[in-house]
Amino acid sequence: MHVNKVHHVTAITRVAEKLGEDEDWLRDVANEMEIEDGVIWVYGVGEDGVLAFTDFGIENLIELVRLYRKNPGLLRR
Repeated sequence: MHVNKVHHVTAITRVAEKLGEDEDWLRDVANEMEIEDGVIWVYGVGEDGVLAFTDFGIENLIELVRLYRKNPGLLRR
């Protein structure tokens, strides 16, 4: 999937719900990701942003979740 052809993203809250994972823990995992991995920040009216993922980003996040579940010591907080 090409990053420049993304037509939607999914907020981390929804991804966490779908995966049955803790949102804060997923945020720590996603901190390892780069924009090329399919993660972006979405800004609204206020100063707060929302972490969001492309479909490709969700796939990458799932792989990282598997990795960190098998090797919890790898995750840097």
